[in-house]
Amino acid sequence: MNKYEKLEALKKYLLDQKKVCVAFSAGVDSTFLLNVAFDTLGECATAVTARSHSFPSRELDASISFCKERGIKQIIIDSDELSVEGFSSNPPNRCYLCKKALFSKMLDLAAKEGLGKVVEGSNVDDEGDYRPGLQAIKELSIDSPLRKVCLSKSEIRQLSKEMGLPTFNKPSFACLASRFVYGETITIDKLKMVEQAEQFLIDLGIEQVRVRIHGLSARIEMPPSQFGLALERAGEINEELKALGFTYVSLDLGGYKTGHMNKSLGR
Repeated sequence: MNKYEKLEALKKYLLDQKKVCVAFSAGVDSTFLLNVAFDTLGECATAVTARSHSFPSRELDASISFCKERGIKQIIIDSDELSVEGFSSNPPNRCYLCKKALFSKMLDLAAKEGLGKVVEGSNVDDEGDYRPGLQAIKELSIDSPLRKVCLSKSEIRQLSKEMGLPTFNKPSFACLASRFVYGETITIDKLKMVEQAEQFLIDLGIEQVRVRIHGLSARIEMPPSQFGLALERAGEINEELKALGFTYVSLDLGGYKTGHMNKSLGR
């Protein structure tokens, strides 16, 4: 199927559900899914967004703005992932633990409020990386409509552009907990350090960025094309990140890579 045929298959799936509760993070995929769901089902499509320590405030604000602009009903739930047993020790299945707790809460909300089927926005490309969260989604019978109709990330971006969605070229994002090397304890203070460091770099104009944290050292990943900007502002970056609590600040010469922390699992 081409992307338009897949889009029609997605709309048919949504119509068959009659009501859906979309897990909405304001990312490329969930924004596309929510937009199609709202266009297809109207007020029978509800957005549910989790407010948590590992979800940057800028993303929460973006989700609220999107729903308000389009008149989409949004429910914000609090998710204290650090209270989930085992999460803060950051094991390789950390994402599984978080997703299991979060989507269980969404299922309870959907049942209580009569919001219909809970759906989430992973796409067919997500099946190629180590993503233990998908196992939790499967166990809870959460549907992934974009995967069902085999939509890829590039197709979602293309369709999003045609729909006029502001996220069509939005940089990929993963929760802040993914910045920690497996086995290193995740704390509220360190999550805040990472969020503030990344926000500082984004404000400088480096949009696709990850601040990986190793103890109190920061390893910055960004596209090599933006190394020049980082080096021009190196003194400013070093001073700001140290003020946030980092002891050492380094630039990863390998550049930005999605799922970079997963490479350590092979060793």
